[in-house]
Amino acid sequence: MAGPTTAERGDRQQESSGPPPARRWGTRRLRALVVLAAALVLLAGGCAWLLYGSSWLRLEHVSVSGTRMLTPADVREAASVPVGAPLVSVDTAAVEARLRRKLPRIDSVDVVRSWPHGIGLKVTERTPVLLVRKAGTFVEVDDDGVRFATVSQAPKGIPVLELTASRSGSGAASFRRFGTDRLVREAVRVGGDLPAAVARQARTVQVRSYDDISLELGDGRSVAWGSGEGGRAKARALTALMKAAPGARHFDVSVPTAPASSGS
Repeated sequence: MAGPTTAERGDRQQESSGPPPARRWGTRRLRALVVLAAALVLLAGGCAWLLYGSSWLRLEHVSVSGTRMLTPADVREAASVPVGAPLVSVDTAAVEARLRRKLPRIDSVDVVRSWPHGIGLKVTERTPVLLVRKAGTFVEVDDDGVRFATVSQAPKGIPVLELTASRSGSGAASFRRFGTDRLVREAVRVGGDLPAAVARQARTVQVRSYDDISLELGDGRSVAWGSGEGGRAKARALTALMKAAPGARHFDVSVPTAPASSGS
C-alpha cells in the first residue's frame, strides 16, 4: 500500500504546527485592544473620580477683582457660587447670568476657574455719564443709555439731565416726533462724547429739542452743542476753542467746522 503523498504530509505538518500566522496576529491584536479598552475605562473612571468624587479639586474660595462702587462681598453674595462643590461642576455661565441679573451695575464679568480650588470673578462696572432726576433721587445712566442704579445723592462730576422743552413750538414738535426716551438717549450720547476736562465741570445737560442740546458748567460757562450727531468732532472743536479763548463765557460747537465763542 502506498504511503502518504508529499502534499498530504505537508497538510499534516501545518495542522500540527497550530493556526496560521495571520490568525495568530489577529488574536494578539484583539487581546491588545481589549487590554487597551480596559485601561481607558479605568483611566476615565479615575479621572471622573478625581474631578467629581475626590476632595482634591473642590471649590474652597472665590476671589473678586475690579469692583469700584460694589464690594467683593456684594459680588460673592449675588454670584452664589457653591463652595465645597467639585470645581469642574461649577456652571460659569450661570454665575455670570446671576451677577448681571442681580447687580445691574455690572457691565461685564469674567468667571474663571483657578485650579485646583478657586473661582475668580473679574468685574467691570458701568460708568455713569448722566443722571436723571426721579422723585428726589438720581438714576445713573451709562454711555449705552442703560439706567443701572438709583442713588440718593448726585455723584460729583456727573451732569444732571434737564428736559426743558416748551409744550409749544419746535420743542413740543421734537417731543412728539422723537419721544422722551429718544431725547434722553441723545443727551446720554452727548455726555459720552464730552472731553474729559469738560465732563468733570459739567453740571447739567439741557435738552430743549433734538437739535438743541446745551451744557451748563460749574463755573457759569455754557456750551451750545446742538444735536448729538458729530460728537467727536464737536469735542475736538470745543477743546481747541477753550484753549484759544480761555476767558469766554459761552461756546458754540453746534457746527463743529465753524465753532464760536463769546462773552468774557
